Amino acid sequence: MFPLPDLTPEQINAILPFIAVGFLAQLVDGALGMAFGVITNTMLVSVLGVAPARASASVHLVESFTTCASGLSHVLHGNVDWRLFRRLTIPGVIGGIIGAYLLSNIDGAIAKPFVMTYLVIIGFYLLWRALRMRRDHAHCDARFVAPLGLVGGFLDAAGGGGWGSVVTSNLLAQGTEPRRTIGTVNAAEFFVTVTVSASFMATIGISAFSIATIGLVAGGLVAAPFGAMLAKKIAARKLMLIVSVLLIATSSFSLYRALT
Repeated sequence: MFPLPDLTPEQINAILPFIAVGFLAQLVDGALGMAFGVITNTMLVSVLGVAPARASASVHLVESFTTCASGLSHVLHGNVDWRLFRRLTIPGVIGGIIGAYLLSNIDGAIAKPFVMTYLVIIGFYLLWRALRMRRDHAHCDARFVAPLGLVGGFLDAAGGGGWGSVVTSNLLAQGTEPRRTIGTVNAAEFFVTVTVSASFMATIGISAFSIATIGLVAGGLVAAPFGAMLAKKIAARKLMLIVSVLLIATSSFSLYRALT
């Protein structure tokens, strides 16, 4: 566990915006299975003025804590499909290792516009599926899981995030049940994030554990149980509608940023 520094009143005031960002981002991510990295990076860089490199370092480190809390919360609420969890986690970890170690010197920005375009299309497909879904809609098991976990882990490491957006959206597109899909992807994300963060921390050391990071961790840990609760309470059709709109919005924004 990292030692927490003694905070002065000025530091406490400085940390409050980061607590709010961490709470909001984790609430959305825990309930919908995606967008923690997108929200925190956007808020830190665009709103709070944090340097992009430091924002990325903070987000990766924070996710080691928040994904643990979120995953445990989903387990307690019965949102995890353990068979799907096993099929996702191992390929996801392998993909994360490949992305972190073999592609560390390749510019991930080259592939980002293509990935974001794909996710926008998936978002509209999910929106169409949600609008046509009946209350008694029968869900089915995912057929393509291991390759999806491998690609999701790879993109998360090489591109600085994207596990939830890629994996959750694609599983839902295959017809899986939204609540258990979101819970399972959140639980598996902890192992992928820790794998990716381990190499990252070996490079930058404890220096990334800054005031911003402490605030994001605090806000994220508080929000984690509420996100899992929301995923359990919201109806499947409504949950898929929200996921599709969020995916379209965040991917479109990321695509715009990548092209400009």
